Amino acid sequence: VQLQASGGGSVQSGGSLRLSCAASGVTFAGNAIAWFRQVPDKAREGIACMNFGDVYYADSVKGRFTVSRVNAKNTVYLQMTNLTPEDTARYYCATDGICLPRLSIIGPQYNHWGRGTLVTVSS
Repeated sequence: VQLQASGGGSVQSGGSLRLSCAASGVTFAGNAIAWFRQVPDKAREGIACMNFGDVYYADSVKGRFTVSRVNAKNTVYLQMTNLTPEDTARYYCATDGICLPRLSIIGPQYNHWGRGTLVTVSS
């Protein structure tokens, strides 16, 4: 199983990025997917998850980030808008887990993780 996240980069505050996560060896359809982010020396933060018709977002990104999935491409996306320097982090996608409104607890439940893609937002 491999998850390949891409789309990270540097952007100015107020800008947008779209992250992609392509999977091989596992099918996103029928599995929960989630996005996490982590800043060095800080705990990993669950920011969004999707499972069937349920989609949940952390308060820190609600209204600015959108998760979507294209089953035919076995790819999930994280559209990020109105970025701020506080969004600077390495972003990870994961699948084969659970999706709950309480995103802070779902991380350990995920079995497959990508390596992450770095997002840097400058002021």
